[in-house]
Amino acid sequence: MKSAGITISGLTVGYGGPPVLDQVSLQVRPGGTTAVLGPSGSGKTTLLRALAGFVRPARGRIEVDGKVLTGGQVLVAPERRGIGYVRQDGALFPHLDVTGNILFGLPRVERRRADQVGPLLELVGLSPSLARRRPDELSGGQQQRVALARALAREPAVVLLDEPFSSLDTALRAATREATLNALTARGATTVLVTHDQAEALSFADQVAVILDGRLAQIGSPAEVYDAPATPEVGRVLGDTMLLAGRADSRVVNCVLGTLDLAEPATGEVLVMIRPEQLVLGNPSGPAARVMSVAYHGPEAMVRLGLPDATTRLVARVPGHHAPQPGDTVHLTVPAQVRSFPKKHPHTSPDS
Repeated sequence: MKSAGITISGLTVGYGGPPVLDQVSLQVRPGGTTAVLGPSGSGKTTLLRALAGFVRPARGRIEVDGKVLTGGQVLVAPERRGIGYVRQDGALFPHLDVTGNILFGLPRVERRRADQVGPLLELVGLSPSLARRRPDELSGGQQQRVALARALAREPAVVLLDEPFSSLDTALRAATREATLNALTARGATTVLVTHDQAEALSFADQVAVILDGRLAQIGSPAEVYDAPATPEVGRVLGDTMLLAGRADSRVVNCVLGTLDLAEPATGEVLVMIRPEQLVLGNPSGPAARVMSVAYHGPEAMVRLGLPDATTRLVARVPGHHAPQPGDTVHLTVPAQVRSFPKKHPHTSPDS
């Protein structure tokens, strides 16, 4: 299978009202995996539908492997784009068995080639013995892998995944996601995943695109968008954050947690962004805080803290076996470098 790069330029899509997508430009390298992350209603699924050819943009251009699929008067039909599409529910045909579902999208003459079903099932981590089962005889994770096998049967250069793991339980979601990524990597397919799950986006993709209110807010590697969000809003999409008022002086900032090191120089009044895992409990040299509550999650615990000023509330993520008890007094330090933003954003409480 030949990998194909994707180039999206100035894409604007609407449904009769304000644009759902507004001037979105994005590139996906051949064989790359991009996760499009954003809250509900941000426009991420509309982006996927435009790529697939299901909606006609008001403006903009989409190219795959240098070929214009959307732009000007050009609108290549979905079935002629060479793009595989896996929906959230899998969309398997209940009256067909696994073999029939996988072969359904192929040209009629190729649908007789049942011998290719076994290798496709193995590619997505399923046993060929499932080939004669119907969808209602499969688990949710198995159904999603069959849907992926159906998409790969046509050997598409590009595969689009529309929140395909969201309906699965936690353990099944992780296993299905890993099998999906392995299959796509083995085929060399260029992949675009739409999700609202930040952990899924960070672990699945080599590039993350954050969409907020129909606009591309930031794009970069998982580490770049998580560690260096362009705005507090992007930071919140990628995980829990706290914003504290501070005064920056070059590479340090002073706030209620003391003097902290900045990842990038800044001057004047700022908002300091701290993630729960950056707060370390136990160093007696740090400011004291009272443990308000502890939410135990097994390997980790979320600890809600109150500072003596009675207004600042913080959340720390700590190993579950090191969690303090409600009512304890702990001392806080932030040994990691932190990010700051100009103080034009309103103060917000911890997002958790």
